[in-house]
Amino acid sequence: MFRKSFVFILFLSICLIPRLVFSQHIEDEYRIRIAESIKIFDKLGDKLWQGWDKAPFAILFVDNDYEYLMNYPSLPADFKDIGYDSLLKSEVYYRPRKFDINFFASFDAIGDVPTIVVGTPTNTGYSGSRWTITLLHEHFHQLQYSQEDYVSSVKELNLAKGDSTGMWMLNYPFPYDSLPVQNKFSELCEKLSKALEQIDSDDHNKYIKDYLKTKSELKDMLNADDYNYFSFQLWQEGIARYTEYSIAKLASNEFEPSKDYKSLKDYIPFSAVADTILNNIKKGLKELTLSGYKRVAFYYIGSAEGLLLDRVNPKWKALYFQDKFFLEKYYK
Repeated sequence: MFRKSFVFILFLSICLIPRLVFSQHIEDEYRIRIAESIKIFDKLGDKLWQGWDKAPFAILFVDNDYEYLMNYPSLPADFKDIGYDSLLKSEVYYRPRKFDINFFASFDAIGDVPTIVVGTPTNTGYSGSRWTITLLHEHFHQLQYSQEDYVSSVKELNLAKGDSTGMWMLNYPFPYDSLPVQNKFSELCEKLSKALEQIDSDDHNKYIKDYLKTKSELKDMLNADDYNYFSFQLWQEGIARYTEYSIAKLASNEFEPSKDYKSLKDYIPFSAVADTILNNIKKGLKELTLSGYKRVAFYYIGSAEGLLLDRVNPKWKALYFQDKFFLEKYYK
């Protein structure tokens, strides 16, 4: 009787252990999506931003139960090592979930390495191919944050007002509800929309000058802190959105998706992703209100300015990290 019980328990243990181990892994669907982002970046990243490959590409993938860390320099104290993933080309660590399942952001989530914290496409509300490209939007933030003088340059703006958490970037008291500011902002969007429409016309410079004149008028209406915050958001979030569009456009022309990626049920071509992002920028400029969109309105302005800069000064990216936060300086 003892022998039979022992054999049964041993058999049960052998059956259960692989299941427990197997449960600590990223589902193949998500591995394919993440790997495709990395492949796109490896092929095209430095074509868009020189030196982008020097930025960390740490990713914390969050599903409903666990968090999986990859491209991280070492094993953090509260994680366990799954092992090397040949598709992701990285050691992968895991722990029980701590972050919200709908996160799609970049910050110092684990230690002092800027890390992308991202949930599944379903939980973040992004369709598959858009999710893959938006991961590279967040990777561009890692390039911004990893600049040697980023922290000191942001500090010089003097916008934190004692907040050491970084939440001021989201909660800064910009005068979104000021009627004069709203009216001038609407005029700014109208001028920028027109400049974008005429970007390939012979007299495009006229429309860009009209836009920059209106932007200068908005600057005169705002106090220095408010304008610095506005400009900072155009520089940081707006150009990240511009980069998201630009990498999708590049991928549509110069990247062949893998067979596994194209077999995903929600796959759409990267050309369609680029078109969606661009159409959203153009539509937003015509429809957004400052009081309704608040900080997110700046994404549209900054991304559209990036597109103008490509036309006016193709070398503007060389200035981006040298002379930070004020896009109007790059039109020279």
